[in-house]
Amino acid sequence: MEENRLPRQSELFTVRLWPEELGAGQIEWRGKVQHALSGRTGYFREWSALIAFLTQVLAPERATTDPR
Repeated sequence: MEENRLPRQSELFTVRLWPEELGAGQIEWRGKVQHALSGRTGYFREWSALIAFLTQVLAPERATTDPR
């Protein structure tokens, strides 16, 4: 029997940021994000990629189909 679950009230992620030297005195910030419960991990160089990862993990359709 499939049970509909309510979305969690909160989620926990870890985000790690570090500067990557590009040369000529320039740096680029890089990052890693990990969903604490599932272990899903993503890497990013732009904030839009971080937002896309979070949006995918927190997608509304996961709330009713993800057996936690």
